[in-house]
Amino acid sequence: MRPINKIQILIGATALIIGSLVYIIDRPADYTYFVYSGPTSISLYKIIPNLFGLIGNNLPAFVHIFSFILLTAGVLSCQKRGCLFICLSWFFLDCAFELGQKFKTVPLKIIPAWFSGIPFLENTRTYFLGGTFDVLDLVAIALGTIAAYLILLNTNKEKRRAMA
Repeated sequence: MRPINKIQILIGATALIIGSLVYIIDRPADYTYFVYSGPTSISLYKIIPNLFGLIGNNLPAFVHIFSFILLTAGVLSCQKRGCLFICLSWFFLDCAFELGQKFKTVPLKIIPAWFSGIPFLENTRTYFLGGTFDVLDLVAIALGTIAAYLILLNTNKEKRRAMA
C-alpha cells in the first residue's frame, strides 16, 4: 500500500476551506446546511462585505469537485489511470446532482424516507427541492475536474521521483 499524497490532500483541503468561505460570507445562513444546522451561527453574511462577487455564484461548484478529487486521490495515492477514474467518477456524480436540480422529480422519487433521520442525508430532499440548476455550474464542474486532474498529474509521487 502506498502512503498518502500529502500535497494533494493539502491542496484539496485548502480549496475546500476557501470554497466554504463563499457560504459563510456571501450567502444567507438559512440557505446553507452546514452554516445554519450547527450549534452556533458561523455566518458572516451582511456582517462583512461580499467577498467573492459574481464568481461566488459558481465557485462552489468548481471547488467542490476540485477539492474532493484531490482529497480522494491523495488518500488513495493512485497513479495516472486511478486519477482519471477518480476524476470521471466525481465529474459524473457532480453533474448528476446539478442535473437533479433541473429534473427534480427524478431524484425525489428515489430518495429513501430513512434519509430524513441521518445527519447530512436529512437535507437531500431539500437540496433538490430548493436547488437551482445553473449551466455555469456544469462549466465550473468541468473546469474543476480538468484543473484537479492537471494538479494530480503534477503532484504524482511517481512523476516527482522520475524528475529527481
